[in-house]
Amino acid sequence: MKTPRRIEPLVEDGLVDEVVRPLMSGKEAAVYVVRCGSQLRCAKVYKEADKRGFRQAAEYQEGRKVRNSRDARAMAKGSKHGRKEREEAWQNAEVAALFRLAGAGVRVPKPYDFLDGVLLMELVTDGDGDVAPRLNDVALTPEDAREFHGFMIGEIVKMLCAGLVHGDLSEFNVLLGPDGPVIIDLPQAVDAAGNNHAFRMLERDVGNMAAYFGQFAPELLYTRYAKEMWALFEAGDLTPDSVLTGEYDEPEEDADVDAVMREIKAALADQARREAARAEAEEDAPPREPEPPWQRS
Repeated sequence: MKTPRRIEPLVEDGLVDEVVRPLMSGKEAAVYVVRCGSQLRCAKVYKEADKRGFRQAAEYQEGRKVRNSRDARAMAKGSKHGRKEREEAWQNAEVAALFRLAGAGVRVPKPYDFLDGVLLMELVTDGDGDVAPRLNDVALTPEDAREFHGFMIGEIVKMLCAGLVHGDLSEFNVLLGPDGPVIIDLPQAVDAAGNNHAFRMLERDVGNMAAYFGQFAPELLYTRYAKEMWALFEAGDLTPDSVLTGEYDEPEEDADVDAVMREIKAALADQARREAARAEAEEDAPPREPEPPWQRS
């Protein structure tokens, strides 16, 4: 196929030999399968800010480092230079998160290079060498749901130990590779210690995992891993090997009707967001190929 304009610099620099085909187009980027020597990888081309559906909400930006005070002032004022710096910072966040999490042993696509708004990274495949499906495209047995949920809780713990919260984790940005789930889409990852919204985002991420896997194993709907791991994190006792129970007893003095109402409202908002994401995923998804037997319910 014809090389997209944004990928041409990677071809000129010898990082990409050929663009094989488009993989998907989402709210923040278009992804292509590319050939690099004898290997297939994927190139994530970030959309320009005015063409991107996912807005850089202030809550995601909080706690991120800026190169210097001049850039910080420009970003705050919204000047042309500031918008450019904010856009670069948004894109660089995913690159930095991928390298940090890969180094911490979190199962994410291996990043290779980043040039002119294009991220070159590992192409996650299934056991047959085809592009790995997203979790929302796979029917699970209760046993698989429990296994994958436990694995994802462990990966979220590793992320938190590395100082990051995904911030938008759901079944739509987890791929199912031959060795299990792989976490993708990290430009909105937040600093766990430097962002005041980090716990709320962590609780939403964990809740999304419980809601999805709970469709197949309902007992998972009643687990409380987020508060358990956050309490350990705040105390400095959380490690990648921490054994969690999924249970958490609220201190009596923390019981608050208003807090319960906020949680209910947040859950309803998350449900609406998930339904919108599902509709968008169905609209963006390429035509389905016949499913292999192991993927069918």
